[in-house]
Amino acid sequence: MTLKRVVVTGMGALTPIGNTAEEFRQALFAGKSGAAPITRFDASKFKTRFACEVKNFDPTAFMDRKEARKVDAFTQYAIVTADEAIQMAGLTEGSYDPDRVGVIWASGIGGLDTLVEELVAFGKGDGTPRFNPFFIPKTIVDIAAGHISIKHGFRGPNYAAVSACASSTHAIIDAVNTIRYGKADIIVTGGSEAAINIGGIGGFNAMHALSTNNEQYESASRPFDKTRDGFVLGEGAGALILEEYEHAVKRGATIYAEIAGGAATADANHITAPHPEGLGARNVMTLALKDAGMKPEDIGYVNVHGTSTPLGDIAETKAILGVFGDHAYNLNISSTKSMTGHLLGAAGVIETLACIFAIREGKIPPTINHFEDDPEIDPKLNLTFNTAQSREVHAALSNTFGFGGHNASVVVKKV
Repeated sequence: MTLKRVVVTGMGALTPIGNTAEEFRQALFAGKSGAAPITRFDASKFKTRFACEVKNFDPTAFMDRKEARKVDAFTQYAIVTADEAIQMAGLTEGSYDPDRVGVIWASGIGGLDTLVEELVAFGKGDGTPRFNPFFIPKTIVDIAAGHISIKHGFRGPNYAAVSACASSTHAIIDAVNTIRYGKADIIVTGGSEAAINIGGIGGFNAMHALSTNNEQYESASRPFDKTRDGFVLGEGAGALILEEYEHAVKRGATIYAEIAGGAATADANHITAPHPEGLGARNVMTLALKDAGMKPEDIGYVNVHGTSTPLGDIAETKAILGVFGDHAYNLNISSTKSMTGHLLGAAGVIETLACIFAIREGKIPPTINHFEDDPEIDPKLNLTFNTAQSREVHAALSNTFGFGGHNASVVVKKV
């Protein structure tokens, strides 16, 4: 069968460096750092005392105070970014069939804020269970997709994708395939995460996964730098309206890019460490290009997973060299996590947004905070250090890899 084309007609973002898609775009190209001391709780006794928090966000500016209290922050973020993307796409009543509009949303952890709050409160009590009646609905990962569909009356496919830090990329791939096979006209997709709390920081600290560079917090997320010492935890959300091409054209929608393909693989190696030679990453990029009907030479920009961990950054550059060969030296490569921190399950969608912006602007967002070359990383690779670079990009690839060995890549191209 002939697969249907899938295009982007709306975008939304709520990130540590911008609270709308447009603010996020501007901050990306400006090389803005979202890292700052933690304000969510007293982190003075933690090994890591900084993170990339969403700033100046008031949920009651977008929803009733009573409704805001019924949902965890990760769902608040999801609702707000989905609303932005829906408005941008011009999805007004009568312009679509609600039975053919779905929501496939992602989160790596879900309502961790609520989980921590409820269990801490119980632990401080006398043992009598006094749990919030919304405790379970606030924590489950699928609830964000449910709230978006209920608010807008979308009755198509509705579920969550969960694969740790690859979650929202998997959600995008599922959304693309749902439309490709004619099972929906439009899918609201993306991901949200709100894990900057005592559980999130404490848990990742216990794994030795986070940077502890408390004295230089603004520049602590430094992918590919010799002095990197772990990732910086971020939070927020991103949303895409994916639409069947002919449907978008018929209703006169603005088309921002095309999602040409995607793929998923597993490392089958270790629960947290990447395959040392980047085998799973190499396979997923190869399969994503095949799914998109493209050759390595068609790609101009790779937005890497690039978390700023000692092992992960090296493995990913090896994988890129394995896939692209000599063309790897013609690529622009960057890690926007140097600015946003690591948004876990929401990372994939905001990095896909970065690829869309790069294609539309003819400009590559930088990998900021580079100070010292790592001798284990090929110096001939253009990692777009410190400042944005102008470049015409016809197609870009975005990588995300998650604990458990989950790998996902999507290919974005000009229309």
